[in-house]
Amino acid sequence: MIFVCAGKAAGAEELMVVLLKILKTDEEDGGGKDGDHMNVAAGCFGFELSSDNRIGHEAVLPPTHFVQVPHINQLFSWDCGLACVLMALTTVGIDDCNIQNLAELCCTTSIWTVDLAFLLQKFCIMFSYYTVTFGANPNYSGETYYKEQLPNDLVRVDMLFQKAVEAGMNIQCRSISGEEISNWILSGKYIAIALVDQYKLSQSWVGNVIITGFHDNDVGYTGHYVVICGYDAEADEFEIRDPASSRKHNRVSSKCLDEARKSFGTDEDLLLISLEESQKQNHTVL
Repeated sequence: MIFVCAGKAAGAEELMVVLLKILKTDEEDGGGKDGDHMNVAAGCFGFELSSDNRIGHEAVLPPTHFVQVPHINQLFSWDCGLACVLMALTTVGIDDCNIQNLAELCCTTSIWTVDLAFLLQKFCIMFSYYTVTFGANPNYSGETYYKEQLPNDLVRVDMLFQKAVEAGMNIQCRSISGEEISNWILSGKYIAIALVDQYKLSQSWVGNVIITGFHDNDVGYTGHYVVICGYDAEADEFEIRDPASSRKHNRVSSKCLDEARKSFGTDEDLLLISLEESQKQNHTVL
């Protein structure tokens, strides 16, 4: 789960200045050397898309594509993001890890997208991080979902963002459209971890989710992570892996996913994972 949305967080301008300075350096150094996945060197996690961050216009995309991503259920109410990271790791061939290992690496039960980004980096996964806000937004302090943890997380999350940009992590501050996601998925080169409003996403399969509380009439924002791993252009539906669902495969309309991704509270956070580059990187590490 993550906290943040539109609005200026304390220290956000400073983070932006640091980001712009670092991204201009355009460092693309290679990955880890010896050692296991837990100890690979930093600097092996960034990759660049085409100049317009889209699949080339000349590319002929298939009408459907589905990546074989194993479904893994979360164990608690707070570890959906860890389950999604584990699904991504397994997909690229890293199968010597479990949710408990990831929880130990995070050292917190208040999981933000930037925490997941650092987990991917630890395992030398190549990814890009998209968000519309850098750092933690104190304006969420009045929201029920954020009220307990936000005061304690403000400083920690802002520090993680600063460390991320200083390390050269590929973070882009912009909104991502559903069309961009569908093109990335149809290219066969990517999967994505997305932050969504669980209530809005779950309207199609309320009876199949593990986490309770969605039958109330007045339900506020509830942060949740899912893996986007397929798209059917004819039906205009995405295939996702939902760690809170009893279903191994879930389909959701493009409209529903877009509303859930862009709901107040999500910051439209998206971790776009390069399958080929991650597999190459981890083959080298092994």
